[in-house]
Amino acid sequence: MTYVMVDVEADGPIPGDYSMVCFGAVIVEPALERTFYAKIRPISEKWLPESLRVSGFSREECLTFDDAADVMTRFAIWLEKSVQDRPLFISDNNGFDWQFINWYFHHFLGRNPFGFSSTNLGSLYKGLMKDTFVNFKHLRKTRHTHNPVDDAMGNAEALLHMKQALGLKIKL
Repeated sequence: MTYVMVDVEADGPIPGDYSMVCFGAVIVEPALERTFYAKIRPISEKWLPESLRVSGFSREECLTFDDAADVMTRFAIWLEKSVQDRPLFISDNNGFDWQFINWYFHHFLGRNPFGFSSTNLGSLYKGLMKDTFVNFKHLRKTRHTHNPVDDAMGNAEALLHMKQALGLKIKL
């Protein structure tokens, strides 16, 4: 199994009614060299300015982005080429990130290469530390910028630190 760290930026709280603006993915391995990034044209007329503002893009810019079906096809192909076994979805906020990736895969491709489950990085760290009040974010090296590749990279760095320095038993 191969862990794939994912981060999503969206223009609202839920897929379908709102749109995924962009997302990034990083194969979690020591080199952290295999990444995926895409910007996606809105699939809905609805959007929240405060949500879109987080991504740093304007609505006008988003309207020039790539078609969602094309992006999800490219992402599925990238996963197939990058992962020899089963890809495992992991993110900082899997409740948010997973819902968009899962919905887009099923809506546009009829399947999700990740299957039906995801892992939350924060919960994994809390369990490792045996403390539900701790936060892993100090383990990131790459600054959290809301560029989804940067954010996924920082989270992947944190997961590698959990394995290498904190003794997390995980196959990467």
